[in-house]
Amino acid sequence: MADQDNKRCFGEYQCPSCNRTWMSGNSWPNMGQECTKCHINVLAHKQTPLEKPDGLDKSDLSKHHPQELCEKCKQLGRYCGRDRW
Repeated sequence: MADQDNKRCFGEYQCPSCNRTWMSGNSWPNMGQECTKCHINVLAHKQTPLEKPDGLDKSDLSKHHPQELCEKCKQLGRYCGRDRW
């Protein structure tokens, strides 16, 4: 997992329990997101800079970010997407 200097980045996740995969434009280094099936905290297995991961802008700003599943949102007590770092 790349160190993104504690900045919000694009993360790819895979639950070790059920193998469910998901991606998020609200991924933070050393912070996980909860699997909706297993309800366990999962760290991203790949993180890339948010600007243009792999040369493409994959983030969909219109997509809902489930704050109740995001470790960073829980820590902040609010939506983490407002922060860059």
